[in-house]
Amino acid sequence: MEKALVVFEGKEIRRLWYNNEWFFSVVDIIGVLTNSPDPRNYWKVLKHRLIQEGGNETVTNCNQLKLIAEDGKLRETDCANTESMFRIIQSVPSPKVEPFKRWLAQVGYERIQEIENPELAQNRVKEYYELKGYPKEWIEKRLRGIAIRQELTDEWQNREVTQEKEFAILTNEITKATFGKTVQEYKEFKGIPQKNQNLRDHMTDWELILTMVGEKATTDITIARDSQRFNECKLSANKGGQIANNTRKEIEQEIGKPVVSGDNFLNLNDKIKVKKITKRP
Repeated sequence: MEKALVVFEGKEIRRLWYNNEWFFSVVDIIGVLTNSPDPRNYWKVLKHRLIQEGGNETVTNCNQLKLIAEDGKLRETDCANTESMFRIIQSVPSPKVEPFKRWLAQVGYERIQEIENPELAQNRVKEYYELKGYPKEWIEKRLRGIAIRQELTDEWQNREVTQEKEFAILTNEITKATFGKTVQEYKEFKGIPQKNQNLRDHMTDWELILTMVGEKATTDITIARDSQRFNECKLSANKGGQIANNTRKEIEQEIGKPVVSGDNFLNLNDKIKVKKITKRP
């Protein structure tokens, strides 16, 4: 989910890494190329035309994959890999076709590079956060958190936890045990308006650190207990979150204030500008 969105000319395009390649939301790309007020209907008409013209293969190569919809829920969406997307784009009369094709090819090429050299992926994520104005110290914690999260999800997958819903429940189990809030409750507490925004991108330093403690503890407990399948992994997740909760309470007792904070990075750039202005003599 860290790279579930890419941006072309300021517009977000959903994608999913599936069968060792990127699959892009056809509707999102149609919307970018055509500026249509109803890209879903545009794709429906175009799909019908492609079938009539003998382009059945192009249409059938589209996979129904679950992507996050506007309501924040995972919904099946027509998705195409880079090759099929090129063929669909050729059928769209738009001056943006050529620059978009170049962009799409670059996105695919970068992913191949990242597979060959994972460090490149980490560097691109770092650049992404730097461009958004995040402090370097925060970025280092965020990147470390991504690595710990990946280690945990890999462990879950090896233990027959494969459904997105199960991943979400286990994550909620850790978050609830650590902070006393589910992921959605935490987003509401921080005033994060868009459901598809990552809560961790709005966490303070201590919140990120405690999230890492909970997930790292969960990973090690899962391995030590040899937890198998969803129910056993859920017990380990709760225990890992409790360990992070105990750490949080000790910190709060020593510093005399809550660690769970409504502060976030929603207005980060504005805060940076204000800080620079106030520093002027």
